[in-house]
Amino acid sequence: MPHIRSFCLETDHAAVVALWTSVLGYGTAHNAPELSIRKKLEVADGLFFVDEISGRLAGTVMAGYDGHRGWIYSLAVDPGLRRQGIGRALLSCAEAALDERGCVKINLQIADGNEGVIGFYEKTGYRVEPRTCMGKLLLK
Repeated sequence: MPHIRSFCLETDHAAVVALWTSVLGYGTAHNAPELSIRKKLEVADGLFFVDEISGRLAGTVMAGYDGHRGWIYSLAVDPGLRRQGIGRALLSCAEAALDERGCVKINLQIADGNEGVIGFYEKTGYRVEPRTCMGKLLLK
């Protein structure tokens, strides 16, 4: 039975790092799972969720909110547990948490090479928008 709850550093850290490394393949220092987790916990906004089934990590999602727009990050589901509604449930949980905070729009980014998830997001109401994504690394 799935169970979505807030991330717990003591019990979830190792499993989340392993899942993100295998599923999301973070290959840059600024996306290292350990750094992402530490930075998210420093914000302490309660927008980091995990789903577990029978005590096993099934998936994760992080969300962010700046007072106007929300963001979805690190939605990842164990490959052996996909197509069971876990991703949709995690996304719905993050969306509800953002809605409770007054969020009016949610954005997300899909990395090159991961275009296969576009259909999943379209089924949940997201649309590709004409935008240019830019970034600047501050991590030295």
